[in-house]
Amino acid sequence: MQRVLSRAQVRDFDRRATENGQVPSLILMENAGRGAVEAITELFGGQLPPGLRTLVVCGAGNNGGDGYVVARRLSLLGADLEVLSTAPEDALRGDALTNYRAFRGTGGRVRMLQGAAPEAVDRAIAGAQLIVDALLGTGLDREVSSSLRDCIERINRAPGRRVALDVPSGLDADTGRVLGAAICAELTVTFAAHKLGLVTPSGLQHAGRVVVKDIGVGFDSVAGTGESAWLVEASDVARALPRRAPSAHKVSAGRVLVIGGSPGKTGAPLLVARGASRAGAGLVTIASWPEVIGSLSSQILESMTATLEPERLDATLEPLLGHADVVAIGPGLGLGEAAKQVVERVVLGFPGTVVADADALTHFAGRLERLAERAGRLILTPHPGEMGRLLGSDARAVEADRFQALARGVAGSRGVVLLKGPHTLIGAPAELPRIGPTGTPALATGGAGDVLGGVIAGLACAVDPFTAAWGGAFLHASAAALWAGERGADRGLLAHEVADRIPAALAEMSEPAASELTD
Repeated sequence: MQRVLSRAQVRDFDRRATENGQVPSLILMENAGRGAVEAITELFGGQLPPGLRTLVVCGAGNNGGDGYVVARRLSLLGADLEVLSTAPEDALRGDALTNYRAFRGTGGRVRMLQGAAPEAVDRAIAGAQLIVDALLGTGLDREVSSSLRDCIERINRAPGRRVALDVPSGLDADTGRVLGAAICAELTVTFAAHKLGLVTPSGLQHAGRVVVKDIGVGFDSVAGTGESAWLVEASDVARALPRRAPSAHKVSAGRVLVIGGSPGKTGAPLLVARGASRAGAGLVTIASWPEVIGSLSSQILESMTATLEPERLDATLEPLLGHADVVAIGPGLGLGEAAKQVVERVVLGFPGTVVADADALTHFAGRLERLAERAGRLILTPHPGEMGRLLGSDARAVEADRFQALARGVAGSRGVVLLKGPHTLIGAPAELPRIGPTGTPALATGGAGDVLGGVIAGLACAVDPFTAAWGGAFLHASAAALWAGERGADRGLLAHEVADRIPAALAEMSEPAASELTD
């Protein structure tokens, strides 16, 4: 797994590397700039085009210092380079000032943003084939000024390729929130470790592809710096999922009960069941209402079906629970009184593992703490809207700070919580959050979340709920990425196709050279 740091932890790591590691901060900045130039060169196929018209936009702080290192090194590689600076020399301090003077001392050109003719600035921005953003970095914690906002917006309108250093300027490094305006980069080169704000939907939108470059000091050699989360890699999933014993049979592989479906929503439980079977559940049973069970039965081969009778709920539900190891409940179930009774009985009373999604979550809207009183183990899989309802807020509030929303969900329910989205977040009591891969935009398709719930339920037959949740999230994204790679497409994926590629994704992860999907 890869570390993910907060703004404060980034500062602490830099301080410890300098003070305890005895590595001068000037060397750390030089290493960061060198790593950024390596990534930029890779962006152009391994060799910088001769005379590449390049504009590096530098601020007053250490991010600007990184920018001056990048500018000097790109010039040495033959770039036709100019720096646009927001800070005059007398406003620079420490390593940023040293690298400014080094750049100027080697003949580098610096144009000041303040006082420059707007037409000249526009020409410099519009004429650049490459723009490197070194304006603000990780330290920003307030709205950008009007002048910087105008500069950022001009850069975003420019036709040149955009690369950000550490985090795109204007992006909150902790939450991914846009602080007035933020650079939209094709590539972000971040230093030492991932940052929290980069693994959010907004961060993903503004950062583009994220590459982590070391700064010459490893975390193992700098004791004391913590981390805020872990970014899951394929090798982590491969190690966490046990191989089946040669003597395995369908009962030992685990029994999953899927409770869902209603008129017009019969596909949801079918997709859950398919995901559970593909993830390794030995026996899967779908239970639903009398008016839909006939339709469900005619569409499946491998799963069993059972009828939930509203007038005889206890008599029809209890025997099913007695033969289940894991229950996945909610998709398409409905919000009526009978559905509410089933959800309350299963989520709060079942002694095994429950994966609650969709309508099962809505039944507990505004009652998150009630979930802490359950009898068994619980995995919640909300999308931002469902999470908002659980927390008594809305999707916008959740997306404004996904990590805080996750923490509130875990604390209130005392269970495993999986917050869906690009870079899905998974939390559990006494655990640092795990972060899934970006996957593919092809996952924006109806039913994909139902498959995810099924995959998690299938894995929960073999591993603990937290591992099932973060492993399932990675496996689900990997299966979709396989489809996208096969088709060369970012749309057109059907939910059942995600389920059907789960075994291939598992096999690929088991290979020694399993490809990572975390960029």
